[in-house]
Formats: sequence, C-alpha cells, structure tokens
Amino acid sequence: MDVHEPQSWHHGLVARWWSLFRRGGPEIDYVRRFVEAGQPALDVACGAGRLLVPYVEAGLDVDGCDASPDMVALCAEAAARVGATPSLVAQPMHELDLPRRYRTVYVCGGLGLGATRAQDEQALRRLHDHLEPGGRLVLDNEVAWSDPGGWSRWPPGGRDDLPEPEPGGPPAERQVGPDGDEYALLTRMLSLDPVAQQEAWEIHAFRWHEGALVEEERHRLTTNLYFTHEVVMLLERAGFVDVQVTGEYNDLPPTADDTFLVYRATRP
Repeated sequence: MDVHEPQSWHHGLVARWWSLFRRGGPEIDYVRRFVEAGQPALDVACGAGRLLVPYVEAGLDVDGCDASPDMVALCAEAAARVGATPSLVAQPMHELDLPRRYRTVYVCGGLGLGATRAQDEQALRRLHDHLEPGGRLVLDNEVAWSDPGGWSRWPPGGRDDLPEPEPGGPPAERQVGPDGDEYALLTRMLSLDPVAQQEAWEIHAFRWHEGALVEEERHRLTTNLYFTHEVVMLLERAGFVDVQVTGEYNDLPPTADDTFLVYRATRP
C-alpha cells in the first residue's frame, strides 16, 4: 500500500474553490450560540471564513487560524467585504501559539486533516491551553462510516484497486463563480490503512476562463479517522473535563445514522 507523508490540499485553486462554493451548513447556527455565550472565541481551521465571517459581521468577537496561508488570506478578504478586521493567523493546530486566551474555541471539520496522529494529540493540548479556565471547546468530527463507498473498503479485499484510477479528463460538470469563470474538482482515493485509520486522497482542481482551461492543480490530503470513544479519551488526555458527545448539530444523543458527532468539553 502506498504510504504518503501527511499533507493538506487546502491551497491555491482548491482554497479558491472552497471560498466560492462552500457556504452555509447547519454548523453555523449551531456553533453561533456557543460563541454568543462565551467570547472571545477562536475559530480553528477557519478556512475561508464560512463560520467566522457571519459571526464577525454580527459583531461577535472571533479570531481565526488555519494551517493554509491561502485560506487565511481568503478569509481576510471575505471579512473585509463585511467591514470586519478579525485577527487571523496562519498556524497549524498542533503549533498553535497565540497571545490571547478564549472563552470558546471551536473546530469544524479540522480534526485529523493533514497531520499525524501525534500532531492531532498535540493539537488538542494546544486548544486546551488556549482556553481560559472554565472555557469550552466545541469540536465536530465526521464518523468513519459516513461514506458507504469508503467504508466498504475497510474489509479485506476492499482495497485491491487502490489507488483509484485517474479520471479520463476534465469533468463535464462545472460550477460558475461570481467572476464568471468555471471551476471543478475531482477527487480519488490513493490509499486506506484500516490499522492506522488513515486515508490518503488526491484532488485535481480546474478553472476555465471564457471556455478555455487556464489553470489546473493537484494536491494531496491525508486524513486520520477517529471513532467516538477514541476522541473522548484524547480530549480527556489533553486535560479536558465534562466531555459530552451529541448528534449532528442537534444536542441529541448520538446515533449510528449521524454522519458528524459533536464533542463539547471544558478546560478546568
């Protein structure tokens, strides 16, 4: 099986695609109430500002950080368009070192991306240390079985065709951005290691201007997969207490039909 060093694909044209087309989602309203109840807040893995920008537009005191300088720059641009200038830094979670401490730290879709498992553990410790005493962490995590196609590769024999073959050419399905250009992404799985609980992916990004293909990039992403009790133990080992697990942005007990689980934990 191919083994790839941990990498992230949220750069360049991929970051641009995220900023244009990844908007909305139930996380925005769900997390907002925790931010309103505990400020200042820190958006970790803030990306292009999908959650952060609506919050600062509403006058909430929220800083942001992301491992991708490209994402941070796009987030700053989006915040400026709504008249806000939040503090934004380009730092990976496991190296987080900010001068401020927070009442709320939240992470949406960031755990396990482009990092080793040791770095993920260090990241949780850094999040703990950036909270004020009594401060709260809100973290979501996609469950390993959320994608039936990917989950079917876990048993013996399910990975015999990896890496998945490259597509035959640029995709026919495209999305039109506000600049009038067309964009598309293609992804393929490179490897899956059920023992390490780690996947490697490749993404191929395209941009067309006036019908002509003018830009394309390839990036790789490493994702570490975590199960429920594993996340709880990691949070407790990082120093958190009162760890609660709920369903998909609904405050209900988690079920096997949830594709994301939400973890809430407190710094003593």
